[in-house]
Amino acid sequence: MTQIGRIAANPVARWLDDTIFELGREMRWSYLPPLMVYVSAGVWSLTAIVGIFFVKDYLDLSAAFLAALGFWAGIPWSLKMPLGHLVDLMWRWKASLIYFGALLVTISLVIMYGLIAHTAAMEEVMPVEIWYIASTLLAPLGHILMDVVADAMTIEAIPLTDEFGTRYSDEQIKLMHTTMQTLGRIAVVGGNVVVAAMNFTMFAGVEAMTEAEKAVIYADIYLLALGIPVIAISGCVLAGIQLRMRAQNLRRQGFDEASIKGMLFEQSEDTKPDWWILGGSCAFIVFTVAIGLNNMPMGQEIILFGSLAIVVAIMWRLFLELDADLRRALVGTAIVIFVFKAIPLPGAGVRWWEIDVLGFDQRFLSLLSLITGCLALVGMFVLRRFMAERPVVHVVAVLTVAAGFLSLPNIGLYYGVHHWTAPMTGGVVDARFIAVLDTALESPLGQISIIPMLAWMAKNAPAHLKATFFAVMLSFTNLAWSASNLGTRYLNEYYQVTREVRAKDSGAIQIPADYNEVGLLLITVAAITVAAPLLTIWLVQRTRFHSQQ
Repeated sequence: MTQIGRIAANPVARWLDDTIFELGREMRWSYLPPLMVYVSAGVWSLTAIVGIFFVKDYLDLSAAFLAALGFWAGIPWSLKMPLGHLVDLMWRWKASLIYFGALLVTISLVIMYGLIAHTAAMEEVMPVEIWYIASTLLAPLGHILMDVVADAMTIEAIPLTDEFGTRYSDEQIKLMHTTMQTLGRIAVVGGNVVVAAMNFTMFAGVEAMTEAEKAVIYADIYLLALGIPVIAISGCVLAGIQLRMRAQNLRRQGFDEASIKGMLFEQSEDTKPDWWILGGSCAFIVFTVAIGLNNMPMGQEIILFGSLAIVVAIMWRLFLELDADLRRALVGTAIVIFVFKAIPLPGAGVRWWEIDVLGFDQRFLSLLSLITGCLALVGMFVLRRFMAERPVVHVVAVLTVAAGFLSLPNIGLYYGVHHWTAPMTGGVVDARFIAVLDTALESPLGQISIIPMLAWMAKNAPAHLKATFFAVMLSFTNLAWSASNLGTRYLNEYYQVTREVRAKDSGAIQIPADYNEVGLLLITVAAITVAAPLLTIWLVQRTRFHSQQ
């Protein structure tokens, strides 16, 4: 019996082949450049744990303020809309955006390194808090520039013809798009896994370190993070080399330049400036900056709803490129994804409670990140068939119910369930065990939720506007992130959670730690997590915007 016959006869082997090995067989050399840019986005989380402890130990910033800062940091991601269209218009020179984005990320990292390693010198120029805010806002600007080009590179990475110039079928091209998007998410999470392992290693023995020794590790981590822009730039350079090699191969076979251009780039129509997109995007930028600089009351709310109005208007204009049935299905799917992504989070206060009350240190938080990343990768492989065969709204519904159940362990920890389970199990099922178990179960959910939407877009977006469609739809879903941060701010203003803050000179307590409302905060977030998406799905599926894709 041949190997293929043995696989077909064995259900387990057939499942492994369909779920894991098939994706490996579909990997192409041309996919590598955008995957390198996506990996750089995943590696960015290298500084996340350091950031948590830096804010907690060095900065006098409240959980509500940090949620508000997260709102402003999320706004640049909505600029994917004009940037995506810009990439379509300047396709040949899009690499320049990667270089500029890498420069902004580098500046952000250098600021944080300076704050940790040369605090006094930095403070002579500006207050530490202002430096931190500048670094926090520069980083997403750089990453959005690199990310929007990476999205375009995923399109360029899909070969339209084989090495002999024969065009692939539409079905083969669609399969390659789906594979490319799945591998893109795997690259991001894979970057998370690598940096979590690095953090776990570098924080070995952290419980016995002095504050000065911890600061040295913090600074070293930011120096390592300077490799992030290098990875992204390398991917961009490799893409150019591959494209030239493919063109040279076709020239050797006798194809003329016009034919080569058609084979390498899917340009069924020339892309022309869409002034609705460009004008609406300019209105969005002017509107956001004007409201933000004037410090208007309810400024964040005005920006969010005004931005949504502008983005939705541009989306509708763009959707006219689609057939009516596809347009209605995309509207319904977008609404469901937006609500799912807009769910508020507990905020920084819960992490402070875990550090101060449960005793979670840097190394243990690194371990949780490592588990999250590894199991997210497993989840992407295992659930790939489920995501491909089920409508997007069904996938979101399953993820919502699972997220609701998986919020229970954290609530239980606050109310002391570990004090009951630890004695009964000889100390095995303690707070850290429950946190690891919760992370192990929950980790795949958030990471895979965007894959069905990306695959849908890759399959259905018009050929000459794929980068624009990606950018506009992701601008819409990124506004959901801003909405989530706004909701997080509301919850942290209502449920007051504070960490202990001491005066730098005298050590006197300025703000006492108060974690009394963490439990109610977690319960509220869990209720919203389940109710909002399920109610939205129920309503959308009963309208003409229902989707079965």
